[in-house]
Amino acid sequence: MAWSPPATLFLFLLLLGQPPPSRPQSLGTTKLRLVGPESKPEEGRLEVLHQGQWGTVCDDNFAIQEATVACRQLGFEAALTWAHSAKYGQGEGPIWLDNVRCVGTESSLDQCGSNGWGVSDCSHSEDVGVICHPRRHRGYLSETVSNALGPQGRRLEEVRLKPILASAKQHSPVTEGAVEVKYEGHWRQVCDQGWTMNNSRVVCGMLGFPSEVPVDSHYYRKVWDLKMRDPKSRLKSLTNKNSFWIHQVTCLGTEPHMANCQVQVAPARGKLRPACPGGMHAVVSCVAGPHFRPPKTKPQRKGSWAEEPRVRLRSGAQVGEGRVEVLMNRQWGTVCDHRWNLISASVVCRQLGFGSAREALFGARLGQGLGPIHLSEVRCRGYERTLSDCPALEGSQNGCQHENDAAVRCNVPNMGFQNQVRLAGGRIPEEGLLEVQVEVNGVPRWGSVCSENWGLTEAMVACRQLGLGFAIHAYKETWFWSGTPRAQEVVMSGVRCSGTELALQQCQRHGPVHCSHGGGRFLAGVSCMDITAMPSAAPGAPDLVMNAQLVQETAYLEDRPLSQLYCAHEENCLSKSADHMDWPYGYRRLLRFSTQIYNLGRTDFRPKTGRDSWVWHQCHRHYHSIEVFTHYDLLTLNGSKVAEGHKASFCLEDTNCPTGLQRRYACANFGEQGVTVGCWDTYRHDIDCQWVDITDVGPGNYIFQVIVNPHYEVAESDFSNNMLQCRCKYDGHRVWLHNCHTGNSYPANAELSLEQEQRLRNNLI
Repeated sequence: MAWSPPATLFLFLLLLGQPPPSRPQSLGTTKLRLVGPESKPEEGRLEVLHQGQWGTVCDDNFAIQEATVACRQLGFEAALTWAHSAKYGQGEGPIWLDNVRCVGTESSLDQCGSNGWGVSDCSHSEDVGVICHPRRHRGYLSETVSNALGPQGRRLEEVRLKPILASAKQHSPVTEGAVEVKYEGHWRQVCDQGWTMNNSRVVCGMLGFPSEVPVDSHYYRKVWDLKMRDPKSRLKSLTNKNSFWIHQVTCLGTEPHMANCQVQVAPARGKLRPACPGGMHAVVSCVAGPHFRPPKTKPQRKGSWAEEPRVRLRSGAQVGEGRVEVLMNRQWGTVCDHRWNLISASVVCRQLGFGSAREALFGARLGQGLGPIHLSEVRCRGYERTLSDCPALEGSQNGCQHENDAAVRCNVPNMGFQNQVRLAGGRIPEEGLLEVQVEVNGVPRWGSVCSENWGLTEAMVACRQLGLGFAIHAYKETWFWSGTPRAQEVVMSGVRCSGTELALQQCQRHGPVHCSHGGGRFLAGVSCMDITAMPSAAPGAPDLVMNAQLVQETAYLEDRPLSQLYCAHEENCLSKSADHMDWPYGYRRLLRFSTQIYNLGRTDFRPKTGRDSWVWHQCHRHYHSIEVFTHYDLLTLNGSKVAEGHKASFCLEDTNCPTGLQRRYACANFGEQGVTVGCWDTYRHDIDCQWVDITDVGPGNYIFQVIVNPHYEVAESDFSNNMLQCRCKYDGHRVWLHNCHTGNSYPANAELSLEQEQRLRNNLI
């Protein structure tokens, strides 16, 4: 047992004007980590980082109070227990802390007492371990590579591949070459002695590639030997210097970063021993995911696991990031963040064709999902091919809410697209006239983009290519911004993007440039969100999602007299045949329903224009803040439109908010309009224009469709969930909707249960 200074000694030292040696100095920025089972990040040997070196903590006087403080500092809610006598193995290096004494209310170990840094009479057989509650507390945002690095984390900064073959040099992205590691600011090559495919897997994951393949080591050895015999080559003299090499790397293959592997920079027996005797540089060949393969690459055969993954990412500003959603029981749902870590996140990333994970995010940092929470406490080992191969609990078993939705940011390959776009003339770096680089007659040239067809979808791609957040505005007139003098020629026109492209150069566009208004003041511009201004958080954008169940359960038919439809007719909410009726005699048959629109994003949904631009409508005595807020359509099974309606945003407000959240928007008294994050706007079935006029529609099977924010007037983090579709059956007297779903929340072939169908058949006129 270690000696603990009595209280009288502390009083004596204070009387002498000397501080007692009970509190480690400058521990406020100290990092902690748990070294234990990879599948259980909440338990392990407790280690502290001090002066750039990890060390252990002695178990003398260590109890539940100290474990509680350590667990809270590590981002967990509480401690379950602690373990003495090196239960999780003996550590290496110094024993930094001994006789740690906490009350239990401290927020970090720097507020607890101890013998001081490195003052200990313990051995590593007394290394303490802790077991924390797996639930993360609300203030803990994410697990990143930077806070999971090993002892070399401050020195091993980057990894790259240096292409050797001519074919590899022309390939974009570079997938094959010699491994180079940036160590203490300088690039070094890695000796191939002891190099394994596990090492290659880690390197490829860091570079954004999901997998690796063996290289022709005999061929590369021949190339190496030729260079070594070449008297003009500097390679031979460089290889004789140990500063040229990383001596040895040993990885398990599941690490998110090489710094987590065992890395030996220099030989163990001193600097005089050669770092790579008789060896050569390690060569790695990676396999790019489907998003990053050249267009001419032969596609994978249909039905392979990479073609139709049962996992997807939603609401991310950049490629390779988003909220994790999985397909189970024929329905998409989210993953709870309990025990969520970089290992499990990396399985998701590789399954989707990206590299390993660089960040595992907790607490719905990339927005909340809607629907079931399928999984919780996912415990991947790192080699699983899909997330479904990992052990996990059902999301409903431990009380998870959507505020616990897990997300991920993956490593993606460097395609060089960011160097082919720039902004000019803006007041801030995130806005300006858009300039792109394209090849004109085989020569790269910078120029501007014609603003015809330019909209938020194209602006989203541009902001993504720039490495910024979501698009805020897409400008069609940019006369107030001055571009680069030598880049004023229009080099791109007719740009039309789907929204999933990595760069504007991948979007559809005119072959020969054709800009009917000649450019000038009508050039494309963007305003993007600044993701660097929000560290550890998601770039803010709203995300509107409709309640499909409510639409399905509230649909019914009404024969409404024309005498009650004058205002609706004035707002163009009836079919054109209503113009030729004998008003006010007769009626229109209306398919009515309620809609509930949630804002599940990160910022409030606000109209594009300010109150000074809203239009007063005398008939209904309200302001229109958005010209068209929703489209209601009835389609044939092959997609032809047979009836339509639309809903002007007459009152965009917070109808209801969850408990603890204040309503911020209301239309009364010319108030501010919008939908607060977490709240919803409800349009009841009994208000004007909340219908589709089906007077001219015959009996049959149809598709009922609702699209919110149809013209993309306001930027959102995810437009794919703005559409709701239902199967609709109409027999001339009654109607029922079934299989209502938003976006692609269900597979197209999902069928309705007999119980649901019988309940919905009661929707009579």
